[in-house]
Amino acid sequence: MTRELGIGVVSLGWMGRLHSAAYAALPMRYPELAVKPRLVVCADPVDSNQTAALEQYGFEKAVADYHEVIDDPQVEALSICAPNFLHHEIAMAAIKAGKPFWIEKPMGVNAAQSREIAEGAQQAGLVTAVGFNYRHEPAVERMRQLVREGRLGRVTNVRVWLIADYASAPDGPLTWRYSREKAGAGVVGDLMSHGVDLAQWVTGQRVTSVSGLTDTFINERPIPLTAGVGHAKVELSDQSGPVENEDYVAVLATFENGIVGTFESSRVAVGPRAEYVVEVYGTEGSARWSFSHPQDLQLLIRGEGPATGYTTAMIGMEDGDFARFQPGPGQTMSFDDLKVIEAAQFVQSVLTGTQVAPSAGDAWLAAAADEAIVASAAQKSWVEVPAVSAPTTFAFPKD
Repeated sequence: MTRELGIGVVSLGWMGRLHSAAYAALPMRYPELAVKPRLVVCADPVDSNQTAALEQYGFEKAVADYHEVIDDPQVEALSICAPNFLHHEIAMAAIKAGKPFWIEKPMGVNAAQSREIAEGAQQAGLVTAVGFNYRHEPAVERMRQLVREGRLGRVTNVRVWLIADYASAPDGPLTWRYSREKAGAGVVGDLMSHGVDLAQWVTGQRVTSVSGLTDTFINERPIPLTAGVGHAKVELSDQSGPVENEDYVAVLATFENGIVGTFESSRVAVGPRAEYVVEVYGTEGSARWSFSHPQDLQLLIRGEGPATGYTTAMIGMEDGDFARFQPGPGQTMSFDDLKVIEAAQFVQSVLTGTQVAPSAGDAWLAAAADEAIVASAAQKSWVEVPAVSAPTTFAFPKD
């Protein structure tokens, strides 16, 4: 018997639209969940987004105030897709109302906010989900399995970089993303949080200390006259304002079992549009995955196949949730498909009461690492990353 699940979404920007579409796709992609998400209400202060919620995404209601979403008795689960500086107050309101939530990262503008959210959800007994979507790439899932099985030997080092160009234009608008108060860190919180989570997910080990370097390459941007969705172009004024957070970061890191990590992120790189790469090296082999070629895993294991260089291992039906989206190898999954997997894990968590999706604890740990990176860059020294007390999901399960 199919169960209806009342859904509320806060903010219909890029992520809010992806969340809404992902919920709608669940009956087709995950029929065994036996759930029909019902898009009850969406909150967004922009009139055009309210219209889109009703006419494009099929919400029953659209409102300006997010409190109306949380207070609606028909809303059983919540997506929080607002700008970073609103995450904390919305999440804490959801916790007070006893409603499980799927929240985008970074979960707050600093580690203290992330801690309050994670601890609050834990104390309230709520399941959560966080938008660490790259975990769900089938090739990344296979890489993690190779590490867990010991196929690569003892893991020695990990290399992750997330290089993007979304802020590379000097005339790009001065949005909330460039405000220290509204966004917190810059590319560290936006992209590097993905990198830290990916490294921990693949290795099953926690980052324990970091040494970081940051810089801002575009120091001023024009002030926008209108609001936009995501990174879309908007009308600009002839006045500029200062960029308050970093465009670039490079990091050395240690993990709890002696693994060494190197990380790099940029939001202003000219050339690579969205080059996200994970490499893991062990005593018996290594593996490499790139978001540019998501269906391929570059792999070399000593004694298995040619020993002269990487072999391209194409993702197949047995890897992750690939078979839910494509009929056979050689096809690719999209960014949007990864959000459907996130939605499925969140809804499964809600229905079963068991934490399946990346948790608020995972987001708190990423925020703690991000904050340590920013502090390290300012102090020009190594900084410890504290462990977190809320449940996390990256460690290998015990057999």
